[in-house]
Amino acid sequence: MGDQVGVAVAGRLCYIPAEGFERVVRFVGDKHGRAALFADMCRLNALYMIARAGSGHIGSSFSSLDIVSWLLLEELDPLQSPPRTADVFFSSKGHDAPGYYAALIGLGRLPFALLHRLRRGDGLPGHPDVGTPGIVTNTGSLGMGISKAKGMILANRLLGRNGRAWVMTGDGELQEGQIWESLLSAANRGLHELCVIVDHNKLQSDTYVRNVSDLGDLEAKFRSFGWWVERCDGHDPRALAQSIRTLSRQGDHPKVLIADTVKGRGVSFMEHTALDSDVAMYRFHSGAPDVAAYREAAGEILARIGQRARKLGLEILPQEIERDPPAASLSTAKTPQRLVAAYGRALLEQAERHPNLVALDADLVLDTGLIPFRDRFPDRLIECGIAEQDMVSMAGGMALRGALPVVHSFACFLSSRPNEQVYNNATERTKVIYVGSLAGLLPGGPGHSHQAVRDIASLAGIPGMVMVEPSCEAEVALLLEYCIERHPGASYIRLVSLPWDIPFTIPAGYQLEVGKGVALCEGDDALIIGAGPIVLSEAFRAARQLREERSWGVAVVNLPWLNLIDKPWLSELAGRFRHVFTLDNHYLDGGQGDCICSALLAHPPRTIPRLHRFGVRGIPTCGSNAEVLRAHDMDSAAIAREVVAALTSV
Repeated sequence: MGDQVGVAVAGRLCYIPAEGFERVVRFVGDKHGRAALFADMCRLNALYMIARAGSGHIGSSFSSLDIVSWLLLEELDPLQSPPRTADVFFSSKGHDAPGYYAALIGLGRLPFALLHRLRRGDGLPGHPDVGTPGIVTNTGSLGMGISKAKGMILANRLLGRNGRAWVMTGDGELQEGQIWESLLSAANRGLHELCVIVDHNKLQSDTYVRNVSDLGDLEAKFRSFGWWVERCDGHDPRALAQSIRTLSRQGDHPKVLIADTVKGRGVSFMEHTALDSDVAMYRFHSGAPDVAAYREAAGEILARIGQRARKLGLEILPQEIERDPPAASLSTAKTPQRLVAAYGRALLEQAERHPNLVALDADLVLDTGLIPFRDRFPDRLIECGIAEQDMVSMAGGMALRGALPVVHSFACFLSSRPNEQVYNNATERTKVIYVGSLAGLLPGGPGHSHQAVRDIASLAGIPGMVMVEPSCEAEVALLLEYCIERHPGASYIRLVSLPWDIPFTIPAGYQLEVGKGVALCEGDDALIIGAGPIVLSEAFRAARQLREERSWGVAVVNLPWLNLIDKPWLSELAGRFRHVFTLDNHYLDGGQGDCICSALLAHPPRTIPRLHRFGVRGIPTCGSNAEVLRAHDMDSAAIAREVVAALTSV
């Protein structure tokens, strides 16, 4: 195998083909050595999948693969005698999906062709989904796994079935309150079929768990809830086997195995143990490696595969494939708008003017643009960890004592899990600003657990809350200034996280007018209204296409107010057109389009236009950005088709 290390060269990717896995699966002999070899083969293939997809989670996949490999090969093998087909395994954390997919593919439980289709429309979603064979529950939203497994076991008992449930959790995930809610009743009901394995790799999304919310004596905590606890080296197959044997002999108790692991295990420079103890950010939690990092990582894994294979008397040869070219841009502008970075700059400016402004974060300082704030005001950043309900209620308490809290997380989590806490804060009539990034359909790769397409609807019933969404960097600062200095109550700022090339420009001298929008292009034949860089870019390109092909003038209006609309302004604007289209980067139900329709009903124009609505229908699709927009009929081509159909109908 030594001569194979050099295959990972610039522009090329390598993987272990199906024949290599077949040899290992059929191997009879050293089962511990077989599991270690299988795990490294899966590491190489998971690395390939992530590099080809352009995104994914390396660190979590690599830390869990020795555990996953042992379970699938030795504990959950349906070919065992007697068969254990009623047993289930799933990962509650979800970030290790590429590693789990690689293992299922290696075992032949998923078609091998899917190795090349991670985060593609007809392939494997970024986080687990039950539509994929071998996936028993959706995960990605943290903290739910143990509760799901309890439900499966109780259903089995009710229906007279046997079967164990194995659940993998992350250690950062243990900050979620639902985890601890789930433990007591499992012990009270004697759910001995339940075994939780904690992938204790010591890091969460941003940094070390101990830097955010130290877990303390984890063994004692689980025991105090009535669970049987074992602990072992999660990268040692023999230690895993012994711990699992011990657990299997314990009756009447739910069981937990704390598996001490290393995030990024298997690649020296990706392993967290190679980092300084005070590292602020772990580089390989998410995202794809660059060419140099890929080449070095693949070389290390290949060398170790060769060593392990020779020891077992096997030959495992990799295959190569050209790296996919980057996806074409969806627009033609040359300078991408980076709304999250613009938000970080604007927040700094506001913090300089408001000494009582405090930022709260849910383990996402990089993704929410808070690193500059942390560096400038370390005492005014409260890192709350993966505990959104706790974070939002903390913000409520701060607001009651004169602070100005600004709360950050991904929009999908910030709008839903702590919704009751957001409402409670609002009933106290205090001022809290919520900032949800990763809003809307895109990026499409992570899958529906991370696609925030119901956040506007989720927050629509919060009294006094205003919701806004900027279309470009310049509008970010204006809307943040409005929420901090002008609006008296709660507010929600919805941010698209992707750097986005926008083909339009905001008019010179543009200033916010509450409830009113601004025209991005003029026209008399139809009107499209929307918010945010993605849908407005698609609408703008559709309008340009229709002007070029049919000489039609389609006006596009940017309306950054999601639930606060000046009714007379809207009525006067809509009354100029026979056809008005609303465009939501959100579900149709509860989005901005609903608010526009309600406003027009309350204040109808003299000439009533035909209303048409674009928005998300059904569960969001996972795939490349272009695939996702096309699948939901929200790209410029679909918008243009709908406008043509409306304007040419009798």
